[in-house]
Amino acid sequence: MLQGKKILLGVTGSIAAYKSILLVRLLIREGATVRVIQTPASRDFVTPLSLSTLSRNPVHSDLFAADTWANHVELGRWADLLIIAPLSCNTLAKMATGLCDNLLVATYLSATCPVVVAPAMDEDMWNHPSTWSNLQKLESYGNRVIPVEQGELASGLFGDGRMAEPETILKFIEPILGGAESAPPAQPQSLTGKKALVTAGPTHESIDPVRFIGNHSSGKMGIAIARELARRGARVTLVLGPSALSIEEPGITVQRVTTAAQMFDACVKAFDDAHVAVLSAAVADYTPAAPVNEKIKKNDGSLMLELVKTRDILKTLGEMKKTGQLLVGFALETKDGREYALAKLKAKNADFIVLNSLEDQGAGFGLDTNKITIFGTGGFEQAFGTKSKQQVAKDIVDTIVKSR
Repeated sequence: MLQGKKILLGVTGSIAAYKSILLVRLLIREGATVRVIQTPASRDFVTPLSLSTLSRNPVHSDLFAADTWANHVELGRWADLLIIAPLSCNTLAKMATGLCDNLLVATYLSATCPVVVAPAMDEDMWNHPSTWSNLQKLESYGNRVIPVEQGELASGLFGDGRMAEPETILKFIEPILGGAESAPPAQPQSLTGKKALVTAGPTHESIDPVRFIGNHSSGKMGIAIARELARRGARVTLVLGPSALSIEEPGITVQRVTTAAQMFDACVKAFDDAHVAVLSAAVADYTPAAPVNEKIKKNDGSLMLELVKTRDILKTLGEMKKTGQLLVGFALETKDGREYALAKLKAKNADFIVLNSLEDQGAGFGLDTNKITIFGTGGFEQAFGTKSKQQVAKDIVDTIVKSR
């Protein structure tokens, strides 16, 4: 995929700079030609010798050195892609405002190729409004931001702010360098710095060790929504029921569950600091009152199952909802869809209800298409035609973004 591609890697002053060494190695292994620009501060974390040895090219650092001038215009025009990894808070601010006091920022301002950045900073810095504002400016210029990851930080805290792993960065840039047909279209990342909760798939409620109550949900719609939110810059927690589908993408943390009770617990926990929650999973309304530990044997008589209601996730989150949080639910109906969706919107204290009906051709479980109508508070109502689920996800996220 990267054979013959020319990649310019910018390294800034962050403890995460050690990952740049690993990233250079991966890029070279994939056949790319790599040149590196270091900011002066980054040399305190990783040496030019290490990066030049692995990249097989001299490392650029200063605009002026030994009575020579580093041609930032030539560097910016040479590359097929400029990656800045790690991107420190300081360099982010310079790029967002056009401050040009080192070779890396001068090259960025001269670059004619796509630009991808991988931020790295402590959690409080990452969550500061000025950081979000600067990232949104960067994205408005057409740059792409690789979402940060969660984990142990240099401060000793555990939270958001870790630079994406080199393997994740490689996976992110491959479609961009693969050509316009394979690259996902760029989206304005207006949800940068936001956390989103998405549910997807069915739940399975055990009757005995070999049987369960379930439904035909595939999880395709919820996964598409999770992807779209991540593409807009959100950090997504996807609570995924027992689906055959899998997803491994930057910005999305998948939590697998099986039962409605497990999904309830995961959602309540994740919703506390979420800015947006989209509950698209087909959660069982009832579960066996007393599942048994041994397989139930077939006999000549009837089998009677006592079912009890599961806890209502959407209603519970509606009761928990705080100012600034946005809650979206789904309604799958077979008749009187508008009436039920509006009643659900009010009863569950949701901000939006997405209605899809099994009566509509191209909508329903397991399909790659869907047809929806979105109902919102204040009389909002918008119907959409039959589209691919990825396009439906875009319509849903567009509605969310416009409402904030």
